[in-house]
Amino acid sequence: MADTPILMPQLGESVTEGTIARWLKQPGERVEKYEALAEVITDKVNAEIPSPVAGVITRILAPEGATVAVRQEICRIDETGTAAATTGPATESREAVPDEATFANPSAPILPPATTPATPPAATAGAPSSARAAGRYSPAVLKLAQENNVDLSQVVGTGFEGRVTRKDILSYVEKGRPPAGQAGITAAAAPQAAKDIAGLEPGDEVIQADVIRRRIAERMVQSKHEAPHAWSVVEADVTGLVRLRQAHKDEFKRREGVDLTYLPFVIKAVGESLKEFPWVNSSWNNGTIILKRRIGISLAVATETALVVPVIKDADQKSISGLAHAVADLATRARAGKLTLDDISGGTFTVDNTGSFGSIMSQPIINPPQAAIITFEAIVQRPVVRDDAIAIRSMVNLCLSLDHRVLDGVVAGRFLEAVRRRLESYGPETSLY
Repeated sequence: MADTPILMPQLGESVTEGTIARWLKQPGERVEKYEALAEVITDKVNAEIPSPVAGVITRILAPEGATVAVRQEICRIDETGTAAATTGPATESREAVPDEATFANPSAPILPPATTPATPPAATAGAPSSARAAGRYSPAVLKLAQENNVDLSQVVGTGFEGRVTRKDILSYVEKGRPPAGQAGITAAAAPQAAKDIAGLEPGDEVIQADVIRRRIAERMVQSKHEAPHAWSVVEADVTGLVRLRQAHKDEFKRREGVDLTYLPFVIKAVGESLKEFPWVNSSWNNGTIILKRRIGISLAVATETALVVPVIKDADQKSISGLAHAVADLATRARAGKLTLDDISGGTFTVDNTGSFGSIMSQPIINPPQAAIITFEAIVQRPVVRDDAIAIRSMVNLCLSLDHRVLDGVVAGRFLEAVRRRLESYGPETSLY
């Protein structure tokens, strides 16, 4: 039986590629069906790729650090299970391994390696890796080494087959500090980089953005460039909601084991309002508008180094209690890096709880391909006029960014009013179940 090609899976809506962070299996090792093959990084999540078949890995075609397009081949598996005895990792390690530039361009063909003259023993003595002996460096690695004046013969490679990766170079420049999510390069340690950046002085630090940070940057630029953003804000009197939560939060925590925050109430109000105004629950797609039947609320969850957006599916059908459990579960797993591909798919509208950081007004960037995003700002007590009298009320701003290709001000305004109406209706009679 011929080897089965394993392709990069679809890593969530609108995600077209992923970066191989780490291979969990190597050539010659057996893998069971649905067992994790590799860890992959996208702009939305860190996830594991499960094997669609059982067998023995015969070759790895995408090295660690390579960016691979969806549906592009990353490895091959022998389903007969005999490859370990007949080929093994030593033989398969000589297969062609495309460099990082190949995977950055989905249309680039995978070509066999050029014939490399045998290297004299003296030249390989003391060489940290076989990849260096063969002189195989990706263009990205060569460029980074040149920018930082690094002698590649002194860098130990940790990638596939001992290949030198970008992280290896950054770690080397940092004089032995292990590569982290965002490695830093001081101006003194990187004279070439310092020379190319205006205003950089000795002691300043140049931060090399990690994969997730770069993907977030690309996606946000894409969103602002492609979607004409419009912005609207309303304020809501959530005094009743504050009193409701205050009355139930301790008992809820004791009974349910999770905190009763304001976010489930907001998601409930948003979900019901999306049913009332389905055009807001839509997306732009090459001249067409797709009205989404199901409502999936994407949550903006901040981690130490990035922002991820897991999804609560069918949010409009869940109770306040159910939403509280969903929020707690997704937030916990997002910060622990345990989200699955299913956790980030199916989002149709995004809710961002910027108020948790004390923000009172913000202009969020739309999470493409969705048509809108709303932020729930900080609840602030302040004097307002009620029935011709001044009263102290708990007020909050709701900020909506919308894609003007899909939505106009009148629909957005009515939707915001619907969310506000529902938030202001919460009170002692509101059921949490």
